Amino acid sequence: MAKTYAGARLRRLREERGMSQAELARTLGISPSYLNQMEHDSRPLTVPVLLRLTEVFGVDPSFFSERDTSRLVADLREALATEIDGARVSATDLSDLASRMPAVAQVLLDLGRRNQRLAELVGGSGGRDTVLDAPRSPHEEIRDYFYRRQNYLHDIDLAAEDLATTIGIRPGEVLSALTARLADRHSVRLGAQSSQSLHHYDASTRTLHLSARLRPGQRAFRMATQLALLEHADELDRQAAEDFASDSPAHALARIGIANYFAAALILPYRDFHTAAESVRYDIERLTDHYGLGYETVCHRLSTLQRPRLRGVPFSFVRVDRAGNVSKRQSATGFHFSRAGGTCPLWNVYEAFAAPGRIYVQVAEMPDGQRYLWTARAVTRHRGGWGEPGKTFTIGLGCELRHAHRLVYSDGLDLGRTAAATPIGMGCRVCERLECPQRAAPPLGRPLRIDQNSSTFVPYPVAPGASTDGNPI
Repeated sequence: MAKTYAGARLRRLREERGMSQAELARTLGISPSYLNQMEHDSRPLTVPVLLRLTEVFGVDPSFFSERDTSRLVADLREALATEIDGARVSATDLSDLASRMPAVAQVLLDLGRRNQRLAELVGGSGGRDTVLDAPRSPHEEIRDYFYRRQNYLHDIDLAAEDLATTIGIRPGEVLSALTARLADRHSVRLGAQSSQSLHHYDASTRTLHLSARLRPGQRAFRMATQLALLEHADELDRQAAEDFASDSPAHALARIGIANYFAAALILPYRDFHTAAESVRYDIERLTDHYGLGYETVCHRLSTLQRPRLRGVPFSFVRVDRAGNVSKRQSATGFHFSRAGGTCPLWNVYEAFAAPGRIYVQVAEMPDGQRYLWTARAVTRHRGGWGEPGKTFTIGLGCELRHAHRLVYSDGLDLGRTAAATPIGMGCRVCERLECPQRAAPPLGRPLRIDQNSSTFVPYPVAPGASTDGNPI
């Protein structure tokens, strides 16, 4: 069994909880000097100590594993691509930094992204002066808000589950329970929506207008969202204010995103949904039939089952279009979603567009050797009229292969056969796979072999005798 050294993460977790070394040592039943040695990586975390830490802090044991840094390392590779390409830092440097000093790595990551945005603005303006602060779009900030929290909001989830119990949320009775709650507690009545909007709440008349085009599950989701805004406005503000100024567009969007999270947790209460998911081995179509909700809604809720001591399978969730644009991405795993240069064309989320409605299954391996089981299905939405444009996305849901046996989609697969896995990457711009014939951009930090007298099937052949940091071997 490999030894686990995670001193920096242990120290930061203790400091975040306001505990001294002596207090934590007493709680763990060890000496302060022993704890000090573990925090400075002089000693590894033992299994008994690791188990007690998960109980004390309510975290998963994987929090202290090497895999926990994979997302951070991948983010650093992408944000510092220029520095890697110029051999100023190596992949090993980034891995050591993420493992030993994750807080410093996060600051460096933020600075790297800020410099990228500045470079884009300066380049786009022809080199003219520009503002020093170049923030991302509010929508990108909201994606990162949930990404940092691994797509789980504990207080919101508990509040929604309590309300579900109070008003009697059950499959087949969701609409009637929500309608009664809106009317009895808030004097809100339902009305028809005749415009292009799917819903509109008129506070002056206390009327929630819903489009006739909405399916029952969609109507329930918007009604539940409105309940969150009416009953838990202060909590929505508090959660959003953790990351955003109260007068910022990102704060307003965060409130909507958190209200949507509340809505999903209300119509799919955690304990009931977790039990149902486990009983059918995470069969998405059986869950959609049981709850009468859409495929995307159920997949997104599956990606939030990370309640301490009642965890489901940790999933990554993604929604992409045919052009590779990622409009939703959340992850409770170490899987990394590229922010630039698209995603991997060998990923099954693109194969799914060939047959909308069919679920595609893929065992995929990342460059770091970590393997995942991915399901992907294309879904199409229409406004309802002939000739009106619709929209098509693929919904991807993936988990680490060690959890795959819990999913019905693993049946018949040889999960132990490494050769059966499809080698994918984070996107061509930052991918480390040198022999990939599908590569659309040259690899970072690698000099290319350029020879007018020969050609190769691999589009960007690497010059021999160079290490991963570009230096001679």
